[in-house]
Amino acid sequence: MEIFTKELAYQLIDDVLDFTSTTTTLGKGSLSDIRHGIVTAPILYAMEEFPQLREVVDRGFDNPADVELALDYLGRSRGIHRTRELAAKHASLASAAINSLPKNDDEDVQKSRRALVDITHRVITRTK
Repeated sequence: MEIFTKELAYQLIDDVLDFTSTTTTLGKGSLSDIRHGIVTAPILYAMEEFPQLREVVDRGFDNPADVELALDYLGRSRGIHRTRELAAKHASLASAAINSLPKNDDEDVQKSRRALVDITHRVITRTK
């Protein structure tokens, strides 16, 4: 289970970074998901706050004005914040699953577990 929650946390942060990072930082085009018509968690959360955003999403994002309108709604929403919160929740679940494994005194096992917990933290604090 911890692998799936870690991966979900990673993807959620990737969705946030698509809106908040630059092309140089990401190594891919920022806003690439929305420009390809992919609706991710931040936009879904923004649609909860601004139901009128649904019309824009339904039209797709072929028109640059629709991209700008969606970004405006996103900027006024808590979509980015809520997506980060959801990622943190999944990272916490992953860490808890790792920590709930049976005790083991083997130094390598302990080191591996610490590394896995560290990775879950890095997933949600990464910037690219």
